[in-house]
Amino acid sequence: MRDLVEIGMGRTARRAYDLDDVEIVPSRRTRSSSVVSTSWQIDAYRFDLPLVTHPTDAIVSPGTAVAVGELGGLGVLNAEGLWARHANVEDAIFQLVRAAEDLEDPTAVGRVLQELHAAPIRLDLLTEAIKTVRESGVTVAARVSPQHAAELTPDLIAAGVEILVVQGTIISAEHVVRDAEPLNLKDFIGRLDVPVIAGGVSDYRTAMHLMRTGAAGVIVGHGYTPGVTSTDRVLGIGVPMATAIIDAAAARRDYLDETGGRYVHVLADGGITVSGDIAKAIACGADAVMLGSPLAAASDAPGQGLYWTAAAAHPSLPRSRVAAGPDYAVDLKTLLFGPSSDAEGVVNLFGALRRAMAKTGYSDLKEFQRVGLTVRR
Repeated sequence: MRDLVEIGMGRTARRAYDLDDVEIVPSRRTRSSSVVSTSWQIDAYRFDLPLVTHPTDAIVSPGTAVAVGELGGLGVLNAEGLWARHANVEDAIFQLVRAAEDLEDPTAVGRVLQELHAAPIRLDLLTEAIKTVRESGVTVAARVSPQHAAELTPDLIAAGVEILVVQGTIISAEHVVRDAEPLNLKDFIGRLDVPVIAGGVSDYRTAMHLMRTGAAGVIVGHGYTPGVTSTDRVLGIGVPMATAIIDAAAARRDYLDETGGRYVHVLADGGITVSGDIAKAIACGADAVMLGSPLAAASDAPGQGLYWTAAAAHPSLPRSRVAAGPDYAVDLKTLLFGPSSDAEGVVNLFGALRRAMAKTGYSDLKEFQRVGLTVRR
């Protein structure tokens, strides 16, 4: 039964919960973390970590995509980002860093990012970036926006992309436009020989619609990061992540029954800042998490201490700030696996997930999705 509250005469709203509002309940059994598996598989591609990078240039260069892949996750290049538009990305990021130092004009860094993205996408640069990842032997993934998916996808697949991510701040299976042909996701996905991950969504119905398009994975959330993303302030749209993930997981279960066995993966993107949030997202039903700002702490993150999402470069209505990343720096391997001397859950992100699974007695991610939860309020 839906938990409805009255917010005024004749108007009710559903009560929803964020990851901070829920806690994981230990079971009667514990186990050693050495026998816990955090692996998952989407289509033919298997990963040791339930980690997909948020597709932002702040954390994903061709080199870091390779590093993430070698450590067991999936690095996703932004096919509409700086590596697709500029031959010297280091210089472009240096411009951002200089603009961020201008304390008298807090909008300067946003304008520079918009100007950098006003440069046209160059197929030669995009192909070269993908080639770097492909030649390393890790799985190649790239993100396109719904607006440019039809245009860019053939070249991306020809260059070697193995998993396509179609991601916008908010995406649906039924997009209406004027004086243009909308992207029909079902037809689009049906013509491709590679798995497609699509999102973000925030409710059961939209998640179910995307699953019915043939998507192999659905992204839940809008990449919310405190102090960085501003979709709620700009558009008034927000999504409490615990409820959104659980609703999408319910859609996954019903779609599995509807199709007689087709499983669609749920990826949580937003509200995840510490290792406990990763554990809670999986516990709510996610198959993997899409991490952004926590990876900005990696010493080899291309953003050089800055973090932003793709929405920051929108030419007329940005929904993300270019903000300072975490004020500590460790190498990527330590960030993911430790060891850590910090007690705040910002280092050893996936070692902590293994420990949470072990402490509650679960041996793999699918089992851990059934762990008990409580609500704080």
